[in-house]
Amino acid sequence: MSVLTVMPPHGGVLVDLLAATDRAAGIEKRAPGWPGWRLTRRQRCDLELLACGGFSPLRSWLGQDDYRSVCESMRLADGTLWPVPITLDVPEAVVAVAGPGKTLALRDSDGGLLASLRVTETWRADLAAEAVAVYGTTDPAHPGVEHLFRHTNPWYITGELEAVRLPAYPDFRQFRLTPAQVRAEFDQRGWHRVVAFQTRNPMHRAHQELTLRAAKQAGAHLLIHPVVGVTKPGDIDHSIRVRCYQAILADYPEGHALLSLLPLAMRMAGPREAVWHAIIRTTPGRAPARTASRSTPPTPRRTCCASTARNWGSTS
Repeated sequence: MSVLTVMPPHGGVLVDLLAATDRAAGIEKRAPGWPGWRLTRRQRCDLELLACGGFSPLRSWLGQDDYRSVCESMRLADGTLWPVPITLDVPEAVVAVAGPGKTLALRDSDGGLLASLRVTETWRADLAAEAVAVYGTTDPAHPGVEHLFRHTNPWYITGELEAVRLPAYPDFRQFRLTPAQVRAEFDQRGWHRVVAFQTRNPMHRAHQELTLRAAKQAGAHLLIHPVVGVTKPGDIDHSIRVRCYQAILADYPEGHALLSLLPLAMRMAGPREAVWHAIIRTTPGRAPARTASRSTPPTPRRTCCASTARNWGSTS
């Protein structure tokens, strides 16, 4: 759980990487001449949160200096707290045609253009070292390690990122709010204190009682902020979970709760993940807070963890 009050996003500025209409049209016109890469589902989630500011202060996938610093110290190279490496992995064939100075067209699963990346760095990652640093293990029974070893391409790439559009979804569009939209909704409703609840599971009656009591105790309203991107293998599908959230939302006092879906690709990185969720949830405009969630520690077992909320706008 998190008690949120108005505060700046992590890093002080809410990042917006969406190109203006004329600029986006120019990118789309030039894109057929560039090498392309169809983003994976995880990469599309990362792109969306980079573009809309959900990963503020990041303006692209990490470069080598930031990547090494995050792995070693949970901070960017400039000292800013950031515990989980956000990287764009590609096969060697892509690096061969999209080295530094080239522009890479980043595409959706259907081939539609999502963004351009003016490449500045490419490097071959030490995935075993990353697993030890981030997850504390190289055991593939851990879902984060399993993804790193079996589903991650060997090269990392980064550069100047410009988004043409955000990924499109066929469902629950009314609940897919960007950090800026959540902040605007809080302002429109006159909400100055907000309790945020983060989950990747369905909500039950006990969860509702917990959130009601927390909000009452804090004299706050409620933001229900579930993850609907990539979660743990075996988790209940987001379409079922969102229907659960909709059903339980009707049982809150009128005007008391707001549902906003988070298109996050979870890494299951234990304590690092908990801190990461806290940072992400400051972007909507409410300050340090604590969010309750489950995350996978450096063994295949799971523990409960608590964190603070910032990027969707929060603090305690």
